[in-house]
Amino acid sequence: MKAFRLDELEAERAANDGAYLQFLRERNMSVGLYALDAGEQDPQNPHKQDEVYFVVSGRASLTVGTETTQVARGSVVYVPAGVAHKFHHITEDLRVLVVFSPPES
Repeated sequence: MKAFRLDELEAERAANDGAYLQFLRERNMSVGLYALDAGEQDPQNPHKQDEVYFVVSGRASLTVGTETTQVARGSVVYVPAGVAHKFHHITEDLRVLVVFSPPES
């Protein structure tokens, strides 16, 4: 079994001065913690993998392709591989669990 605590993952991510911390990588998927603070810009580009976002905390808008939705704690969003997507109008510090399948390269 592999088990993780969100507070420990957040501390590790912050200590490494990065917005993203991959903490699990298996044959068919990888999982990470993505953090963007209020007012920050999301620099990501489309990925080669399908993604699922689970918003742990915060508030923002998320545009996937041509569709935009509001996300907050408890939101789950699927992003198909190759589709442009960005978080924006981040009004509360955003913490998101990200599942990539297959694993992010």
